[in-house]
Amino acid sequence: MSDNDWKKRLGVVFSTNPDFEYDKGEGDAVVTLPPSQQKLRIALDRRNRAGKQVTVVSDFIGSDDDLKELCKSLKTKCGVGGSAKEGLIVIQGDQRSKIAELLVSAGYKARVI
Repeated sequence: MSDNDWKKRLGVVFSTNPDFEYDKGEGDAVVTLPPSQQKLRIALDRRNRAGKQVTVVSDFIGSDDDLKELCKSLKTKCGVGGSAKEGLIVIQGDQRSKIAELLVSAGYKARVI
């Protein structure tokens, strides 16, 4: 039934071609680069966080699942909370040096800004 979902085809006009197949736009998935090719940036951020400090890891190239997996490992090794969304990993507190060591030991190219 989900194969014939009309809401996904709202922009399609009528086609007289009997072999026409609607392209749903489910194309290429994001490929995660290996750790040796990743160039991650680690920064401290206080803006829009009520004065609280957070460590932000940015420039991750890959799928959301791999981003969340990396975030989970960083959170458990640092012993703090955090989140991963929109290509950023946000870790609570000033954890820049510890995260840099963990990422370099995992094979990533990481730089503290």
